[in-house]
Amino acid sequence: TNNTLWDKVGIPSRGLALQSAISKGLSYDVFVQMARLTRINKKALAACLSIAPATLYRRAKTGQFTPDESDKLYRFTNVLVAAITLFEGNQDEAITWLLSDIKGLGEKKPLDMLSTSAGCDAVIEMIGQLERKKRLIVKTSDCS
Repeated sequence: TNNTLWDKVGIPSRGLALQSAISKGLSYDVFVQMARLTRINKKALAACLSIAPATLYRRAKTGQFTPDESDKLYRFTNVLVAAITLFEGNQDEAITWLLSDIKGLGEKKPLDMLSTSAGCDAVIEMIGQLERKKRLIVKTSDCS
């Protein structure tokens, strides 16, 4: 599921191809696909990535994002893939979680933290903590 998500949005999932694509600037189509797949409207998605409406309009006309904006799209996709993995492939549950206030993130929505590397790291760390708790619960229930 996760590799296909990368394919669906049009971003290489890792390695030199990913680095090269980000350096060149991702296509505006990546953003359109991301909005479509997540059912988050373009304006809200751009806002959570700190891409101003006027900038988004210009990118729609030129068809290409800058490397910095492309990196934000990559980070968003990375968090989305991690959230989908946490919810065992259920994209709807993952998106609902991304849009919910999370206690471990100071009652912030993960989606609202994705405009910076530090915010993305905090969300990925929270997903990792939840994964570890989930594995512990599964192990404990296996023992009963």
